[in-house]
Amino acid sequence: MQLIIAEKPSVGMALAKALGVVGKKNGYMEGENIIVSWCIGHLVGLANADAYNERYKKWNIADLPITPSDWQFVISEGKNEQFVILKKLMSDSRITEVVNACDAGREGELIMRLVYNKAGCKKPIKRLWISSMEESVIVDGFKNLRNGDAYEKLYQSALCRAKADWLVGINSTRVFSKLYNKKLNVGRVMTPTLAMLSERDSSIASFVKEKYYNVHIKSTGLDAVLEKIKEQTEADKIRSECSGKEAFVKLVKREQKTVNPPKLYDLTTLQREQIKKTINNTILSWNVRIMLRSLRKKQMYFHSTHLIVKI
Repeated sequence: MQLIIAEKPSVGMALAKALGVVGKKNGYMEGENIIVSWCIGHLVGLANADAYNERYKKWNIADLPITPSDWQFVISEGKNEQFVILKKLMSDSRITEVVNACDAGREGELIMRLVYNKAGCKKPIKRLWISSMEESVIVDGFKNLRNGDAYEKLYQSALCRAKADWLVGINSTRVFSKLYNKKLNVGRVMTPTLAMLSERDSSIASFVKEKYYNVHIKSTGLDAVLEKIKEQTEADKIRSECSGKEAFVKLVKREQKTVNPPKLYDLTTLQREQIKKTINNTILSWNVRIMLRSLRKKQMYFHSTHLIVKI
């Protein structure tokens, strides 16, 4: 019997529907030879610093850096009930293998593996690797399950990144907060991102317009241009030297290209398109996010030219 673990309840329900699993239970769906359950996002994560030593509850520079040698993992706050359900299902004697059906990526690999390890499960792992929630894709994906061992390096890279986030976040936040006497959150991703935003904001604020000139040579179906000449006298000189002269086209290069049909929208691309075509970008961008979350639950997909609805 297979235990299929999805990343979220909505995904678990979609998988169950595609596989014909209809028996609804507390925290999972059960059918013939298949049980489908879910993680509710990050069900297990790295423990806080004070789990390693009580003195880390107080922030002292003398205690830094905090570098655990034996990493501890805890169940996320408010999610213990679902973890207990998954642990019980993993230990069920009927279950012969566990299918990781979390998102196809590094984070999805980490989410399921941490739960699997925390539950002490030793049963074989299979991996569902799909990028669409269409029923035909789901069914085909389950016909071509991969061996979980093939994703061991992906899991280790995800675990390494999580530990790096912890080390940078815990230690840097504490040292800068103590140095400046106020809480300053520092993160591996957050801080460089904020630095980029700050630099960009400064460059915009200090931007000074510069006048420049373009010189054009125009003919039927042709416009050759020399751009951004800083001095008008230089631009006038180039224009006068070219005026009345003959120009020769030395090379014409033709290429035949194949253009693929546009891909389905993701949230970022859709928002870019919306921003190009609307005035009140902030409000509409927020409304687009709310709309997409609602549509996602109903299994609707956006195409760049039309809306595909799957009920």
